[in-house]
Amino acid sequence: MKLTTMTQVTVDGVMQGNGPTDVDRGNGFERSGWGRGAGDDETRELITQTYRHADAFLFGRRTYELFAGSWGAMEEMRAHPIGVALDEKPKYVASTTLTAPLGGYDRPVR
Repeated sequence: MKLTTMTQVTVDGVMQGNGPTDVDRGNGFERSGWGRGAGDDETRELITQTYRHADAFLFGRRTYELFAGSWGAMEEMRAHPIGVALDEKPKYVASTTLTAPLGGYDRPVR
């Protein structure tokens, strides 16, 4: 199995979630996320295919909780190809505090 990462980082080294949400407020981040890019069809297809071809997913606890609250809990999101991949494939979570699945994921966290 090979490890593929999908990481958003600015040229000056800032790693933070994209989009206008309150998730990333704190630690000096006043704007709560940053640009999502053009959101063109080619980019969406690349992201979708990356998720569809994954053998498993490795998340940090916060990212897992964010994903479980949307892709795992919302019926319309579970029908999306990315949601299908997240639902069907094993998920591994790097955490010292999380001990059980969250937000509608019915498969165990490893």
